[in-house]
This record gives sequence, structure tokens and C-alpha cells, in this order.
Amino acid sequence: MIDVLLADDQELVRTGFRMILESEPGIKVVGEATTGREALTLSARLRPAVVLMDIRMPELDGLQATRELTARNLAPRVVILTTFDLDEYVFEALHSGASGFLLKTAPADQLLAAVRIAAAGDALLSPPITRRLIEHYAQQTRTPAPDQQRRLDQLTARELDVLKLVARGLSNQEIAQALVLATTTVKSHVASLLAKLGTRDRTQLVILAYETGLIQPGAQ
Repeated sequence: MIDVLLADDQELVRTGFRMILESEPGIKVVGEATTGREALTLSARLRPAVVLMDIRMPELDGLQATRELTARNLAPRVVILTTFDLDEYVFEALHSGASGFLLKTAPADQLLAAVRIAAAGDALLSPPITRRLIEHYAQQTRTPAPDQQRRLDQLTARELDVLKLVARGLSNQEIAQALVLATTTVKSHVASLLAKLGTRDRTQLVILAYETGLIQPGAQ
């Protein structure tokens, strides 16, 4: 069972999401928060696997709430909800530890898929859209910190190859086909990347790849 916490100050949005999520076997909405502060409190008490977090809420916005949530032990996966696919705050939310983002206008099947993917922690949400957003804001980010480059320096040549393809939004199976490797081998490389680079999921790998210049915005 995947426990989900809804955090949105609009009751109509929460009601719609609850109806969609609870129509799906294996997913349960365990609580609803109307502010970022309430989302933190309920998350600590209910221990959801996934938090669907509106980026604009009273008391504490989704950005700060996400930062505080993902810094906790046994942190839930956070999926940012936004009205705009290039919301100026979404990149910072991803940088703060969110697993991905979802447009509020997304169809029901995408919402369900997003929750399952986030709970599994093994793939990006909506790779083309997430990649486009990261590219857009990577052009505005500051010079990468020296420690980021040092972390890249410890990677093997094959791990760098895998990281570049992860950053382009490819799945493990697609990476395996591109590099002529077994899917299990790719999974091992991704696990090694997460450990060596100190990142919590694939989204964080993508951000690091762009921030360090390993991947340039617009590159194919």
C-alpha cells in the first residue's frame, strides 16, 4: 500500500486528487494539508510514502516545506504540483530534494503513475518535461561548487556514460540498449552513481549533471 499525503490549499484540487488516487488499488490518501507547515506536521505523524506538494501555499510555501521534509530521516518522496510547466520555483524544489513535478492539469493516469514511480524511487517523473525544466533553469544557475567537480572526478568512464544518459531522461532499459549492457548492469551503475555522488534519486543526478556542465542545455 502506498500512503499519500495531499498538500494543497485548494479544497477542490485535494478532493479531485483524492478521488483519483483512492480509485486505484494499492494507493491510500492518509491525510490532507492546507499549508506547508501542516504538511510537515502531518508527514511526521502519518509517515506517508509520497507527498503531493503544491508549490504555492500559505504559512510555508512548498519550496521550504520540501527542503525541510527531504532533510528528515526516512523522508517521503515529494512530488511538486504546479499550474505552470515552467514555474520559477520548481527547479529550486527539485534541487531541494523533490523527486519530480506534475502539472495540475495532468490526466488521471499520469497522476497515478507519478505516485507509483515516486514511491519506487527508480525513475524520473515525466522525463521530457522534467528535463526541459532543468535545462531552462540550469542556464541561470551559479558556477558549480568545487566539491561537485570532485565527486564527478571519482567516477569511472562507464559511470560517466551512464550519468550522461540518465541526465537525458533515458530509462535503465534505454541506457542498456544504447551502451550494449545488461539492464541489471545499468541498475548497478546507477546505484553506484547515487552512492558516490551523494544523491538520493535520479532527479538529483540530472541536476548535478547540468550544474557541473557534464551535460549542456539543449544537448542530445
